[in-house]
Amino acid sequence: MSIAVVCLSGGLDSCVTLATALKQHHEIAALHFSYGQRTEKRERRAFEEICDHYRIARRLRAKQPALREIGGSALTDKELQIPSQSASLDAPSGTGEVPITYVPFRNGQILALACAWAETLSADAVYLGAVEEDSSGYPDCREEFFEAFAKAVETGTRPRTHIAIATPLLHLRKGEIVAKGLELQAPLQLSWSCYEASERACGRCESCALRLKGFEEAGAVDPIPYQKS
Repeated sequence: MSIAVVCLSGGLDSCVTLATALKQHHEIAALHFSYGQRTEKRERRAFEEICDHYRIARRLRAKQPALREIGGSALTDKELQIPSQSASLDAPSGTGEVPITYVPFRNGQILALACAWAETLSADAVYLGAVEEDSSGYPDCREEFFEAFAKAVETGTRPRTHIAIATPLLHLRKGEIVAKGLELQAPLQLSWSCYEASERACGRCESCALRLKGFEEAGAVDPIPYQKS
């Protein structure tokens, strides 16, 4: 039986990634990774609700509080301000600099844990909802990072272990991701993307802006609640 470990943050991208993996594998093991982020409890709720929707029984809820102690990101350090981003159709302007919302090597840590679990389960793939094309320039969302990580996994696991690192959304724009999610009937209404708020999405942070832009490009209305401007 084909098993895949899916890294499910509870966000839009990870929700669509899970829906994609379900089309290709008989069994899904869902991994949620908390690291002291501002919306930790809300993301955990989204994870549980999405798993409930798909009736996924095998779940791993992991915590890495050291990332909050390390700091260096506005997602984990409340003394750093999360920058606002216009939610217009214009793509976020890039400066070539890594934004303050980048959590140092977060994807590396998530993948390391996911691959350890995958090896134990004899799974043949680990899925991550990373997006390079429409992302904020995070260094651990680049294709070369995942290629290098896959080589490390092949080298550092048992000879009989072969785990593919699957990033099916990597080269899609946000509008294409929303369209794919709608096509797969993914429960996008259960996902949560906001960096800052947990009751009603702020609509101002870059994650909200990209999400709103994606729904508009896909000709759809975002089903989650937003704060009034």
